[in-house]
Amino acid sequence: MSLAQEVGRGLDGLSQLRALLASGRKPGILRSLDFDFAEVAKGWALFIGTPGEHAYNPLGTVHGGYAAALLDSACGCAVHSQLSAQQGYTTLELKVAYHKPITRETGPMRAEGRIVSIGRRVAFATADLLDANQRLYASATSTLLVIDTEPDSARGKPKDQTSN
Repeated sequence: MSLAQEVGRGLDGLSQLRALLASGRKPGILRSLDFDFAEVAKGWALFIGTPGEHAYNPLGTVHGGYAAALLDSACGCAVHSQLSAQQGYTTLELKVAYHKPITRETGPMRAEGRIVSIGRRVAFATADLLDANQRLYASATSTLLVIDTEPDSARGKPKDQTSN
C-alpha cells in the first residue's frame, strides 16, 4: 500500500494529499533529496527545497535530477489533486528545460505545478522552479497516464476473458 493510501484510504485525490500533508509523513524521495511537499489545492501543488551539496554533480552545481524530481513531484501532485478515490496516475513523459545553474547559494526554491488539462486517461501539467526572488531556474511539461486503481469486478464490469 502506498503512503498516500495509508493516510487517506478511500478519499479523493485532493483529500488524500491533504491527509498526507497533515500526517507530516514523507515519502522516500522527499527524505532522499531533502525537499518538502508544502501545499496543495485543486489542480495545483507546491514543493519546496533548499539545494545543497547533497545534490551536487561533479561539476560543482546541483544535478539536473534534483530540479527534475521537484518539477515531476509538483506536476504529479497537481494531477493527483483532481483524481477520484478510484484513480491513480503515473508520469508518461517529463520534459525539463534548465534556465540557470542551481547551487547551494541559490537558496530555497519553489516548484509550483498546475494542471493544463485532464481527461479520462491522460493529463497534462506544467511546473516552474523558482527562487525566493521569483527567478526561473527550470520549467517542465508533463504528460501523465490516469489509471483506474479499482479492479473491473469492483465496478460491476466483467473481467476481460480471452479464449484460447
